[in-house]
Formats: sequence, structure tokens, C-alpha cells
Amino acid sequence: MNYRPATEHDIEAIAALHADSWRRHYRGDFSDEYLDGDVLDDRRAVWTGRLTAPDDADHTVVAEADGTIVGFAHTILDDDPIDGALVDNLHVAHDAKRGGVGSRLMAHAASAVMTRGEIKGLYLLVLESNTAAQAFYTARGGECTGREVSEAPGDGTVVGLRYVWRDPTILL
Repeated sequence: MNYRPATEHDIEAIAALHADSWRRHYRGDFSDEYLDGDVLDDRRAVWTGRLTAPDDADHTVVAEADGTIVGFAHTILDDDPIDGALVDNLHVAHDAKRGGVGSRLMAHAASAVMTRGEIKGLYLLVLESNTAAQAFYTARGGECTGREVSEAPGDGTVVGLRYVWRDPTILL
């Protein structure tokens, strides 16, 4: 497995993996109309913006096996004055789950925080319905610190749980 910074050449593969992950895991949270319709176009637009004009505070890494992207993590450094960097996206291809890819991607996010200088925390939001992801984050030392309601892509609202790592070095 190779881990490397994402480039604009990865837009299509990342968007496709992101859309597939949302379709598999967020059905019932996001509208079926959105998931069955424009989710790929929406994710392509997001990743085109992120990777063709990256912000200095953005850190995106991909996991690649035999030339195929099987996972990615997008971290926004210094996002929150209290909780630190936001792991805004972490997705692993369905066939690559349970092989350590997610753990390594979390380690890369933590490393980016540490490289930034002053040690700050790391956090993310996971849908309340995504119990498998919650178990993954808890097993890696994440602490659930609260619930947040936000707009769902397409239509409606979702409930997310905030997971925080006050000391991201535990992910390394």
C-alpha cells in the first residue's frame, strides 16, 4: 500500500470512491433521490475545487494499491480553536476495509497536525447512524464529545457525533 498526497489527477477516483461510500453508508440519512442522482457530480465538483486550488490548511492523502485509490483522508488544519484540525473526509473502498487502511489514513492526518507545529487536537463528525465508524474511532482513542445537527446534502438534516483526539499522537 502506498500513501501519498492527493493531486488533481486523483479527482475522478476520489469522487467515485466518495460517492460509492456515501451510497453504501448514508442511505436513510441522505435522500435516496440525491444518492441515486447527483452525488457523483457533487463530489466531483467538491474534489475539483479542493485539488485544483488547494488551501494551505488542507491536507489530502490517498491510499493506493496497484495504482488504484482505495482510500483517502481530507484534513482541514487549524479548523477549530478548541478541537484543532478537522478530518472532514475519511473513506476506504468497501473491498479494502478491515485491512488497516483507515488506521493509516488517521495516522497521516495526525502526522499533518504534528508537522504543523504546535500540538493541537484532531476531530471529526460521524453520522449518528454510522455505528461501525463510531466503533472504529472509539477503538483508536477518539472521545465522543457531543451531537450536532446539520443540513444533509440534497435535503433534510442529519445528526453527527463529534469525536475528538486531544492528543493526536495516539494515532501515530
